[in-house]
Amino acid sequence: MDPVFQTLETPRLILRPWRDSDRAPFAAMSADAEVMAHLLAFASPEATDNWITRQQAHLAAHGFCFWALESRESGEFIGAAGLLRIGYDAHFSPAVEVGWRLARPFWGQGYAPEAAGEALRFGFEQIGLQEIVANTVPANHNSRRVMEKIGMSHDPADDFDHPLVPVGSPLRRQVLYRLSREGWAARALRPATQAGL
Repeated sequence: MDPVFQTLETPRLILRPWRDSDRAPFAAMSADAEVMAHLLAFASPEATDNWITRQQAHLAAHGFCFWALESRESGEFIGAAGLLRIGYDAHFSPAVEVGWRLARPFWGQGYAPEAAGEALRFGFEQIGLQEIVANTVPANHNSRRVMEKIGMSHDPADDFDHPLVPVGSPLRRQVLYRLSREGWAARALRPATQAGL
């Protein structure tokens, strides 16, 4: 399949390439202070557009990205979720991260672990990755719960200062979660009730 047209589906969600029609709802989501509470704010509308453009380029180059996230039932734009090669040097790089960002009306409905779980499946089964990581600030308890729910584990020795976040910013210190291919495979073989999903 041409990677530019790679689309993934879950029971409730579609993870798909970005469209121009996604730019306005993504900008609105990115202007929500609660959505961005644990993320670096975009400096301008151009920066918001450029983020989408970078995802499109990453998809074309690697066959995956943080895809646009859409409701299968309503077709509504929900946010973004997927995989990305990290673009900075760290003790765990090179690496591929799993991530998500949802518009606030869609919080608390299990969409983040559903989308992230499909991204993990794609990364391990179709790309053949050996490990996938995720990171956030220590205080982002919602995202940390998602990371734990999808089977990722945290070792405090892995925590790091994000080199792309300014020194002195409360967002600079990050916790790192990891999931190996073997860990994912073992979890995937367990019944859903035991896997915590």
